[in-house]
Amino acid sequence: MTPETGSTELWKITLGELDEKMGVKIVEESVDRVVATMPVEGNRQSFGLLHGGASLAVGEAVGSWAAVIHASTLGKTAVGVDVSATHHKSAREGLITITATPIHLGGTLTTHEVLITNELGQRICTLRITNLLLDRKA
Repeated sequence: MTPETGSTELWKITLGELDEKMGVKIVEESVDRVVATMPVEGNRQSFGLLHGGASLAVGEAVGSWAAVIHASTLGKTAVGVDVSATHHKSAREGLITITATPIHLGGTLTTHEVLITNELGQRICTLRITNLLLDRKA
């Protein structure tokens, strides 16, 4: 997830192994907004509900991608330092949408709100993630 050293080119999202296993698809990527989708199927816990850990994993990924995109405009990269989530309701099927929008875009820290919604637009989970911006290593 680290952009090339010395480049201020806008970083483009590359899925990691877990993202691929979870079926994550990128819909939109910019400094202002990152949007992805993920199927509920394949990401359920033993009671047939969307796994809370899956929500956290995908929410943290999308929020971190948003931070790295912002960091790339400054010639930096980002690392997560805090994430918290509130689960509002669950899902048994369908596709969820994960949207990260900035709360604060600084030169040292970023904070993003990440909303996870179902196909009806109902809020499933709300995350807040803070990332530390670091100089890229050579």
